[in-house]
Amino acid sequence: MIFSELYSAYYTAVARILSAVLAGENDEKRLREIAERYAFRESALNILSSLKSQRWQLLTEALQTPLRHAPTMPLTLLELRWLKSIEDDPRLRLFGVTIDLPSDVEPLFCKDDYRVFDCYADGDPYEDPHYQEVFRTVLDALRAKAPLKINMLNRRGGEIFFRCYPKRLEYSEKDDKFRLITDGCRFIQVLNLARIVQCVRCDGEIRYRPSRWTEKHDTLTLEILDERNALERCMLHFAHFEKQAERIGENRYLLKIRYDCNDEPEMVIRVLSFGSMVRVTEPPRMVELVKEKLIQQMECHLR
Repeated sequence: MIFSELYSAYYTAVARILSAVLAGENDEKRLREIAERYAFRESALNILSSLKSQRWQLLTEALQTPLRHAPTMPLTLLELRWLKSIEDDPRLRLFGVTIDLPSDVEPLFCKDDYRVFDCYADGDPYEDPHYQEVFRTVLDALRAKAPLKINMLNRRGGEIFFRCYPKRLEYSEKDDKFRLITDGCRFIQVLNLARIVQCVRCDGEIRYRPSRWTEKHDTLTLEILDERNALERCMLHFAHFEKQAERIGENRYLLKIRYDCNDEPEMVIRVLSFGSMVRVTEPPRMVELVKEKLIQQMECHLR
C-alpha cells in the first residue's frame, strides 16, 4: 500500500481514541486498550500521556475533547488513483468487490504500463462471462462449505463428471491461473477453473471418498548473493510463504522457505528467475529439478 505518514499507526490510534471519547468512552483503561491495539505496544503509554498532558491539544486532563466531530481520514489523490488501478484488475471483480470512486479519477497505472517476462501467456479468461459464473459458484460453495457437481474437460478434450467438496482456491502467479483444491473424489484433487464446463452446488451431502492426494510440505533452502538487491527481491517475491532468513557472511544469506511439494514445478521457475544471485542447497530433489531445468534451457540455447 502507498505509505503516508498521516495514515500511520500513531495517527490511527489517536483518531480512534478521539472517536471513542466523543462516543462517551473516556475511561482511561479503555483508551489505553485502543492505543495498544492500533499503535505499537511500547508507544501506547507515550500516546496517552501526551494527550493527557495536553502536549497534543486534543484532550483535557479530564479526558474530554474540544472536538465536535469524529476525525476522518479522506484518501489522497494518489491513493485514489492507486485504488482505481486495483479496481480495473479483472481478477478483483471475480470476488464481487466494488470500490466506490469518483468518476473523474484516472488510474495510477494500467496493464499496458508494465510487461511480465516470467509468466505464461495463456492465463485464465477472467473477463469471460462463463468463467466469471463458474468462479462465483465455486466461491459461494467454498463459503457455504457445500459440495459441487462439476463437468470439466480433461487434457484430451473429453468431458468428465464428478462430485466433490471444494477445499480452497489457489492462484498461480507464474501460470496466471486459478485452481481449485478439492476433497471427496479419489481421482481429481486439483483442477483449473478454466477447464470447468458446468458447475452447480449439490443439495445435501455426497458420498465421501477418501482422497489419495495429500498435502506434503518441505523446506527450500536458498543461498543468496546480495547483489542488485537480490535479498530484498527474494523476500518480496516469497512474501506470502513461511520463511526464515539468516546472514552467513558478507553479502551472503540463507533463506529457508516452507512450500507445498505439489508446487515444485512452479517453485523451480520462481527460483530460476533470480539467475546466478541464488543457489539451491536443499532439499536434494529441488537441486536436481533446478539442474534438469538448466540443462533443458542449454539444449534449447536459452540464456
